[in-house]
Amino acid sequence: MSHAMTQNSANSAAFIEAEVYSQFMLDNLDDGFLPTQFYRNVSDFNSGSTLNIKTIGTVALQEVAEGTPLIYNPIDTGNVQLSISDYAGDAWAISDILRQDGAQVEQLMASRAMESTRAFQVDAESRFLRTSAQAVTDTNTINGFAHNYVATGTNSTLILADIISMGLAFDKANVPTVGRVMVVDPVVAATMQLFFTANYQANSSPKFTSMLESSFVNEGRFVTNLYGFDIYTSNRLHIVEAGETSEGSTGQVANIAMCVADDNCKPLMYASRQAPMAETSRNKDLRQDEFIVTARDGFGIQRNDTIGVIFTSATATS
Repeated sequence: MSHAMTQNSANSAAFIEAEVYSQFMLDNLDDGFLPTQFYRNVSDFNSGSTLNIKTIGTVALQEVAEGTPLIYNPIDTGNVQLSISDYAGDAWAISDILRQDGAQVEQLMASRAMESTRAFQVDAESRFLRTSAQAVTDTNTINGFAHNYVATGTNSTLILADIISMGLAFDKANVPTVGRVMVVDPVVAATMQLFFTANYQANSSPKFTSMLESSFVNEGRFVTNLYGFDIYTSNRLHIVEAGETSEGSTGQVANIAMCVADDNCKPLMYASRQAPMAETSRNKDLRQDEFIVTARDGFGIQRNDTIGVIFTSATATS
């Protein structure tokens, strides 16, 4: 009696693939971006490489005595500058062979284009935060109160008194109470979470109960306002570098406080000469499609009385 031969792994080895690639493609785990309303977008800078903006000081009254002439005092004037200082680009290519023989190539190219767009956004926000941190290299003392200082908690961790001090410095500089924001490192967010967990009972306040249940950070922003500041988190805050003139020590994070109530209050200004622009060409010699994206823009400081920096440890939470 004959038996039909079973098709098995031994006699059909050619049909067994040693490696199999899923149709699913892993993307990067990306965080969100800060609002672009945090800086003034300059609209009257359409030519030239540097824009000069005039500034004026304040007037002090003088005592008047009969028969004594007044002293003619000029008002202080100056200017701040904004330069188109950054020219960034990205380029990539795809060969004909890969298009012909590859799988999910169009998905790869679409993801590559999205990551390129995101890279320009990350670069711009990082430069915005770096410019903010380096606005003033000393204590930036205004009306007797410092706007730049190292956090006073253990191991340079931020404590509530540091936020209160920044609020007082803003008050003494006549900074509006509306529109105050603070961008802090996630390590600082964890420090605040630990503080409230240790010092407030879960039933002490509905607001604190909500914070403890849902975590201090919610989609990149604290769930509450602390001492007049809306608190945001970012992993792109400037880290003090070796040899850099700064109130902070090398390796410390520069957490930024600012007022963004309106364009007159915002400490930073921004101008884009060329938004990210994509160009495509065909290289016949190399038999590939080529893509480049370029952008030109710049950030500048327009005032230092509505900005502050608190330097904290990059790792310590207590």
